[in-house]
Amino acid sequence: MSVIQDVIAMVLEKDPGQPEFHQAVKEVLTTLEPTVSKHPEFVKARIFERIVIPDRVIMFRVPWVDDRGEVQVNRGYRVQFSNAIGPYKGGLRFHPSVNLGIIKFLGFEQIFKNSLTTLPMGGGKGGSDFDPKGKSDNEVMHFCHAFMMELYRHIGPDTDVPAGDIGVGGREIGYLYGCYKKIVNDNACVLTGKGIEYGGSLIRPEATGYGAVYFAGEMMATRGEEIKGKVAAVSGSGNVAQYTVEKVNQLGGKVVTLSDSNGTIVDEAGIDEAKLAYLLGLKNLRRGRIKEYADEYKGVEYYAGQSVWDVIKDHSLHVDLAFPSATENEICVEYAQALVSNGCTCVSEGANMPSSLDAIKLFQEEDVLYGPAKAANAGGVATSGLEMSQNSMRLSWGREEVDSRLHQIMKSIHKACLEAAQTYGRPGDYLMGANIAGFIKVANAMMAYGVV
Repeated sequence: MSVIQDVIAMVLEKDPGQPEFHQAVKEVLTTLEPTVSKHPEFVKARIFERIVIPDRVIMFRVPWVDDRGEVQVNRGYRVQFSNAIGPYKGGLRFHPSVNLGIIKFLGFEQIFKNSLTTLPMGGGKGGSDFDPKGKSDNEVMHFCHAFMMELYRHIGPDTDVPAGDIGVGGREIGYLYGCYKKIVNDNACVLTGKGIEYGGSLIRPEATGYGAVYFAGEMMATRGEEIKGKVAAVSGSGNVAQYTVEKVNQLGGKVVTLSDSNGTIVDEAGIDEAKLAYLLGLKNLRRGRIKEYADEYKGVEYYAGQSVWDVIKDHSLHVDLAFPSATENEICVEYAQALVSNGCTCVSEGANMPSSLDAIKLFQEEDVLYGPAKAANAGGVATSGLEMSQNSMRLSWGREEVDSRLHQIMKSIHKACLEAAQTYGRPGDYLMGANIAGFIKVANAMMAYGVV
């Protein structure tokens, strides 16, 4: 067996019961095969073996009291995967599905995503199986404070800087940061995604969605195309999906789908600026369900219990672009085939690992422009890095400056992916290019430190 296959076999043996982590390791390492012969020094130093093992895994109990006065208990996690090129950086996810394997997959992906941004950030991830959905503000506050009572001892501005993810938005970040400041008596940048009033960055809420659209635009430009006039499918209806819609609109495209865990809406007239404003209020202020959008606007179809990709498959809905922005593995090979059959020529991933390995293979075989998450959705963590910079300098950049920096970072990521793919013999392969470009930088740093 090759070095790469040996490492994959080791992960499968040593980390049982973690399918998402196994998938992430296979997706990355199989594309790194060309680096083995070009960099024998990496093999000798066991870089491939070392990079799949976290620096440390922190797991802890989170007891808290609900509004009925009853004690609840959740599990908390923080996986500090690699700080080779900077402090650990990666979000916190609050969702019932959270377990160690999911956090490890997210942390592993974050290593290469953060490397691609050109900013000095390592990879980490954390979260809890706590579900904020249906909880009162008071209950969410109690949980966040209890969570931070343990997490605070493991993080810091030059050690580990968490951010938000699924289930962790502005409300949760505020409660977490308030508790951290109270405990340590320090106003350092130890969380990103903060409110503007207390150190947050303009464009941070929009950054992941904007970045995914910018990356799609860069890919399309290689074929002389643009987003203007194209029809897009977007899954999810949270932060990433909302601002993907906004940027597609700004660039002259039309988004016709959104979804949540209960179902999908199809608005063939397009989710324009006014409708998007309604959606922002629905999801961010009232915390309502996507079905209410269909109730509000005529001509909108609602499909209960179906994903965006179910609807495209079952109803032959034509789309030119796809932005999976909900969760991991939402696009299987069957959905990928439906996208291709219904005209999709570009997929830019707003969520983390939303496409299965078989789906990715099909996209590549069908010559679909495929932007992997670690490249396409890196705009969020890139702007978190910009927030860290602004906090360190005790200043705040204007909206236009942050957006301009974000756009330039996405252009740089796109260029790095294409150059790495070309150098290692797979021109135009964004998956291989992203993985190799992110890996080489981290591997060289690990080599510089020796065996530590």
